[in-house]
Amino acid sequence: MSLMDKADGDREGGFQIRGWHVLVAMIAFFGVIASVNAVFITAALRTYPGEVSVTPYEDGLAHNARLARQAAQAELGWRAAAGAQGDTVTLRVQDATGAPVQDLTLSGQLRRPATAAGTLTPRFQETEPGLYVAQLGGVTGVWDLSFQAQNAKGQLFEGERRLTWP
Repeated sequence: MSLMDKADGDREGGFQIRGWHVLVAMIAFFGVIASVNAVFITAALRTYPGEVSVTPYEDGLAHNARLARQAAQAELGWRAAAGAQGDTVTLRVQDATGAPVQDLTLSGQLRRPATAAGTLTPRFQETEPGLYVAQLGGVTGVWDLSFQAQNAKGQLFEGERRLTWP
């Protein structure tokens, strides 16, 4: 018996990998990969659907206008500091030299950071040059203040601050 005959004889008695074995292994392998991907995609979409805004198209159209407002605001050089004291919210506005900015028309909203419930609209009054105060009742916890300040010339300053009441 030659070496070729012996090699052929071993194949007949033992396990042989055939084409259908390879096919089943590949289908099983890629089936596991597809199943794991499906689980991860489902989990990702359930926890964060990817929607940041309810009106993304309109937000995109307004983006250039917002950039122009930010550039104009940067040229003003105004700074604002907000504070939470007792039942009031205070807002101090200064110009680029540190002088108080007086006679502003202020509007703003207080919102909870984690929920849309409980939006407040404070009414600011200038109590001293550059210091604007709004009286609130029974406010506790963390709130986000977004505000707009405009002077008689139409110059606009927008800002957002996070405030915490005990």
